[in-house]
Amino acid sequence: MTGFFSTISDRLRRGIRLPPAGWALAGMLAFYVLAGLFGRDPWKGEDAIHIGTAWHMLQHADWLSPELAGLPFHEPPLYYWSAALTGKIFGWLLPLHEAMRLASGVWIALTLTGLYYAGRELYGQDNAAAAPLLLAGCAGLIFHAHDAQPMLIALAAYSGALGGLAAIGRRPRLTGVFYGLAVAGCLLGTGIAPTLPLLAVAPLAIWLSPDRHRAWQTLAIGLGFAMLLVLPWPLLLLALEPARFHAWLATELAPLKTPFSFSGLGRFSAMLPLFAFPAMPLAAWTLWTRRSTWREAPQLLPLGIFILTLLLLAWAYRPREIPALLLLPPLALLATPGALSLRRGAANAFDWFAMMTFSVFAALVWVAWSAMALGWPEKLANRAVVLRPGFVGEFSPIALVLGLAATLWWIWLIVTAPRSPYRSLTHWTLGGTMLWFLATTLVMPWFDYSKTYRPVAQTIAATLPAGHGCLAERGLNDTQRASLAYFTGIEPVAENSPAGRACNWLLAVGDSRRELASPGEGWTKVWEGNRPGDRKEKFRLFQR
Repeated sequence: MTGFFSTISDRLRRGIRLPPAGWALAGMLAFYVLAGLFGRDPWKGEDAIHIGTAWHMLQHADWLSPELAGLPFHEPPLYYWSAALTGKIFGWLLPLHEAMRLASGVWIALTLTGLYYAGRELYGQDNAAAAPLLLAGCAGLIFHAHDAQPMLIALAAYSGALGGLAAIGRRPRLTGVFYGLAVAGCLLGTGIAPTLPLLAVAPLAIWLSPDRHRAWQTLAIGLGFAMLLVLPWPLLLLALEPARFHAWLATELAPLKTPFSFSGLGRFSAMLPLFAFPAMPLAAWTLWTRRSTWREAPQLLPLGIFILTLLLLAWAYRPREIPALLLLPPLALLATPGALSLRRGAANAFDWFAMMTFSVFAALVWVAWSAMALGWPEKLANRAVVLRPGFVGEFSPIALVLGLAATLWWIWLIVTAPRSPYRSLTHWTLGGTMLWFLATTLVMPWFDYSKTYRPVAQTIAATLPAGHGCLAERGLNDTQRASLAYFTGIEPVAENSPAGRACNWLLAVGDSRRELASPGEGWTKVWEGNRPGDRKEKFRLFQR
């Protein structure tokens, strides 16, 4: 027993091994994947919409076509299949929405794995770990990586395609399989538009291959494999629900009918320095230091996918964070050599910036937790209630233990990490993960209080009598509709539909008198309320 504790003590003193490999790297990335998936309701926005859609699929066993609270939701089905599956498998252990959100963790894990293998093929074994660490460290990814979000499938597809295409000269059969799976996953997960860069990069990959004839055959076989995986779903949808098929196809083609936008190109580009930090400046450093060899595969393959994706976004999407996620895998891969070749002064500055930034913000999170859970500092505790009227903080021993463990681990990492080109990158990525974990552990109740529709949905359900019949709605957005369905099982119908006109109950949502007005004579307002912390958005329930 003494020898066992002595071994543990020696390992703790030696610290983390850099570059990280094997189980150490897997543990770092697993920490990133799991931090933030648990302990919260479906949040207002994309998270609630996609969890509500997966819940409907699981609840009603309608696996063919996604629906949002009983209405057709013209999106590809793969994310909802995966979320419903993780919900079914882990729903006995976790709240159902957390079990379904595990699907996001699966897709992010596949993304990081694919990028690791791409880095290994292009830059060698010792540099391979930098690619997934760079992606995980991108400022714009960490929030969306822990939401229910179909675009995460496209991230996995892009990383898998990069990993496969990087090996096209050495392992062509594996390239065909990976490329086919990537194209199929992207089509079934996020649709036609995000898949176009994966198709457009094929000629570049063939040109970069040492055996172009064999590369052409490999990618042709991969595309054939992708079609075998993809076609059964749309053909089955066309045969069984032709109206749904045509509506889905029209939704998919609509973005491709818009004109190319130079302003969109500029806005997506302007978003990147912060959204893709630190990958963006490090990718630029790679191109500068390797400017004499930029036409070779290690630089040109990720650069080609990045440029093609940026052009697609300017063509088919409004400038938003979620489509911009597609730019991160090729940027992180391109940034790998730059991250590991920083000059000593720049590397030390980046290292100190990472350590100081995340240490200071971690201290602020602890102060915020103290204000909410212990009531000190008193002014900050009062301010928290002003921002979230009605919020009451509670002391959680489990949250305290987890927060202390993460903080002590961060201090240990700072003290023991050896000098290495990986040191600054490791501190940046794991520091950001630690901070996110602290925030989602210690102050999550405060965020959850204002971002969930659970209290409103449950109050509406409690106000409605047993056997109330159908509920019509006016003004509900997708988030509200999905939350009402998930938390209460109630799926309202539109007020102006034939079914809605026959309902004796109406739920109106809005922030003006016109939006919240009574439907007419004979109707009585029986309840009015709002989500905590949102005084503008009001709900009114009427009975006829």
